[in-house]
Amino acid sequence: MIILIKYLLFVLLVVFVIGAAVFSLSSRRAVDPAVKGRKRSVMNVMQGAMLVTLALMSMFLFRGSTVSIIVEALFLVIGIFNIFSGLRSYGYYNRIRSKG
Repeated sequence: MIILIKYLLFVLLVVFVIGAAVFSLSSRRAVDPAVKGRKRSVMNVMQGAMLVTLALMSMFLFRGSTVSIIVEALFLVIGIFNIFSGLRSYGYYNRIRSKG
């Protein structure tokens, strides 16, 4: 069961990395600031999910040394903040789009 979770987390990590790269490239090519902001906010959510996935993978792969626990906690906090920030930005740019 643990091996299945490890493979699932690896697949999720690959999906989030590819998604973040795609949204990063598409946001750089966008001309409209609202579209650019929405794509960057989705990229931010993907990066946050990637960091949370990395923390979970680290929890399953390595046994709890002090440094490992600190890195896992740091990745979790930064990842959750990125997800929250991206969702908040996405809501902001959606309100701009609906007004104009």
